[in-house]
Amino acid sequence: MTSTTDANTGAPGAGDTDANTGTADTGSAETYGELRAQLATLTTEAFRPELAEIDRLATREIARIMNGEDVTVPAAVAERLPQIAAAIDATAARMARGGRLIYAGAGTAGRLGVLDASECPPTFNTDPSEVIGLIAGGPSAMVTAVEGAEDSKELAAADLDALKLTADDTVVGISASGRTPYAIGAVEHARTRGALTVGLSCNAGSALGAAAEHGLEVVTGPELLTGSTRLKAGTAQKLVLNMISTITMIRLGKTYGNLMVDVRASNEKLRARSRHIVSLATGASDAEIEAALTATDGEVKNAILVILGGVDGPTAARLLAESDGHLRAALGVSGTAARTT
Repeated sequence: MTSTTDANTGAPGAGDTDANTGTADTGSAETYGELRAQLATLTTEAFRPELAEIDRLATREIARIMNGEDVTVPAAVAERLPQIAAAIDATAARMARGGRLIYAGAGTAGRLGVLDASECPPTFNTDPSEVIGLIAGGPSAMVTAVEGAEDSKELAAADLDALKLTADDTVVGISASGRTPYAIGAVEHARTRGALTVGLSCNAGSALGAAAEHGLEVVTGPELLTGSTRLKAGTAQKLVLNMISTITMIRLGKTYGNLMVDVRASNEKLRARSRHIVSLATGASDAEIEAALTATDGEVKNAILVILGGVDGPTAARLLAESDGHLRAALGVSGTAARTT
């Protein structure tokens, strides 16, 4: 029998294999009875008898039902917007003084954190060390389950220690069930280091929410497939992580209006996009845009300041540095700089 671990709930599957010895871990009836009782209290694990014969429906009808389920997710997120906004403001404040945003989760939750972190460098020109995704079991767990990794609080603490966690950092534990030891351990350990902590789960009254300073409990209800929290719960987590990273970056001046002015032009598509962004922000001619990008080594934000502020490349770089990267603030003083350069 293939050994399995439930990547979403942390519940051991039938025929679990001990991660350290490689031997079968049959556990005890008492242990699994307690765990089953615990899982039975979670709305994400609830059985829906009205869907018990879904496999007998036409494909189009199953798709209609599934789509209807997905429609409910944004409303569940909307109910937690005040808490989400408070967590984002606190995160942005820490990052503004040099802190990092660190996601920690197992299975689907961990993969979503890694995905969100990996999108920040090309989108916002962040250093890969500024937004980090930790998944229980390490990078290989992105594609292959690592037995027992999600059940270890100690592993989460070790992963954070390897990053040399500081009080300026923010740690976001992610777990649909809200009971995954790896996510809870990450949050608990982060609090001992003075870091800001956020717990993102999809069950009310979760252990993860209780462990974190900012508990974000987006209750999405029972899944179409019982316990398959890569569905509605996963969608909710993705939406919230989108908010956390995107709005934090907006607060940090990584955008100008709704333009990604810190985009990293690392390929042909992004180089074309960077020119389009400068055009939208300035209305300048192609020749002016090329000249500004040449003067600023291809930095979109700097090029916009060169055009709108009437300054040269080095002055644009200085003004942005003095404005902590906020283009609007730099534009506010660029007129004076243009007259003195």
